[in-house]
Amino acid sequence: MIKEKYAKEIEGILARFPTKKSAALPLMHLAQREYGYMSKEAMQEVAAILDLDPTHILSLAGFYSLYYEEPQGKYVLEICNDLACALRGADDFVEMATAKLGIPVDGTTEDGMFTIKTVMCLGACDR
Repeated sequence: MIKEKYAKEIEGILARFPTKKSAALPLMHLAQREYGYMSKEAMQEVAAILDLDPTHILSLAGFYSLYYEEPQGKYVLEICNDLACALRGADDFVEMATAKLGIPVDGTTEDGMFTIKTVMCLGACDR
């Protein structure tokens, strides 16, 4: 449970925000870092820390694509799938990555190392 394992870090996060509810995203990040994804149990745990209904955390996890509701690989390859990126070769990159790793989009390699996802443009092609 993150509440016990990360008590000091949680205390620091809560101290940075005017209300507990405001600390939802950083605590979700902490939970995902610990468990690798936002399981129903992790969402309930974050909700309990913040004295919120678990459906509030579930709605945040569903809205923000940075929070995974299913287990992911250690490394998540996020490849843009919008028109501008497709015109610059993103679709070819998706094909190459899926062929090389032998998994479909949204799939994870058997060793749990890589997951491939398509996302809206991250604006980070230069990195």
